[in-house]
Amino acid sequence: GLYEGLLARVPNQPQVWQNLGHVLKTLGEQAGAVAAYREAVTRMPTLGEAWWSLANLKTVKLNAADIAAMQAALATLAGETHARDEDLFHLHFALGKAHEDLGEAEAAFRHYDEGNRRRRAGIVHDADAFSAEIDAAIATFTVPFLAARSDGGCPAPDPIFIVGLPRSGSTLIEQILASHSQVEGTMELPDMMMIASRLSARVEAGEFADFTALMASLSPADRARLGEEYLDRTRIHRKSGRPRFIDKMPNNWQHVGLIRLILPNATIIDARRHPMGCCFSAWKQHFARGQGFSYDLVDVGRYYRDYVRLMAHVDRVAPGSVHRVIYEEMVANTEAEVRRLLSVAGLAFEPACLSFWQTERAVRTASSEQVRRPIFTDGVDHWKAYAPWLGP
Repeated sequence: GLYEGLLARVPNQPQVWQNLGHVLKTLGEQAGAVAAYREAVTRMPTLGEAWWSLANLKTVKLNAADIAAMQAALATLAGETHARDEDLFHLHFALGKAHEDLGEAEAAFRHYDEGNRRRRAGIVHDADAFSAEIDAAIATFTVPFLAARSDGGCPAPDPIFIVGLPRSGSTLIEQILASHSQVEGTMELPDMMMIASRLSARVEAGEFADFTALMASLSPADRARLGEEYLDRTRIHRKSGRPRFIDKMPNNWQHVGLIRLILPNATIIDARRHPMGCCFSAWKQHFARGQGFSYDLVDVGRYYRDYVRLMAHVDRVAPGSVHRVIYEEMVANTEAEVRRLLSVAGLAFEPACLSFWQTERAVRTASSEQVRRPIFTDGVDHWKAYAPWLGP
């Protein structure tokens, strides 16, 4: 309403049209979002983020006229000494999507590659350091270590963590679970990552020799207090009074060991997708924030490998503590997979979970349009058209 009021008085504000588009998208008002983004790019063709937002509405297909307008915008920006890099990489991502929609794989790949290259230049991501963190988690959470800590932690079963890589079907799982009368869908919550990084900072400050020493130092009472802190911090997102809630922060896969120690009765769902499908999809998706590994094909591949080896380790040392949902299986055998998912989370079957696309709620992730219609299979083997360039 605020944006609409502003625009009624002063319509020539491309940035405000773009913001209105973001709000309408989150609310599921497709047509309005498209119209708002179109107003933004018509008024300011070099506004890269508005083009990308339009391309990123998975149900919109950009056409040849759009491609010409974006190419012209790139030419305009090339002539500007202080062109914003953000406009450039957003335009390349949007052009990638436009060519992809037209089935022009080579041109699409070229633009995605350029967008990623420009974006990667401004990102700090150290793949070696990240792999070392995963090594430390694997070395810490052993069978004896976990057996010695079977008591303590906060016993509440409230949270359902959906972890895994971006673009692996996690929003779909979230939407299915949020359709259940006992479960509140929230969003990607930063709280577990904040607790984990606060603990890690104590190692960096020299208080502990390493990650293992830090984790070993947590008494049963410490672990209970940390679990309660997580529940207190996330309470602000729980508005329905339902007993269970979802935390869909995908990066929490890195903290499954910590989750087991502080919230031993929480449900952990690992959303997994074919590595090529998942990695390619993450690479061509421009994330608003927080996925530093996704702008380079080698980085994405390494990150996926680190994820798989940590999850395989958890399966070995704590079998059954993580329930895996394979995206391709969910697409192929939806009802059986949904029943299995609900039973693992300790929930009775409800038909609403099968007609999940009818559940009205704000969805903030890149998949917001896809979960508002029945399951579709066209994304499963999509990467194969790009196989010649995906060697890295």
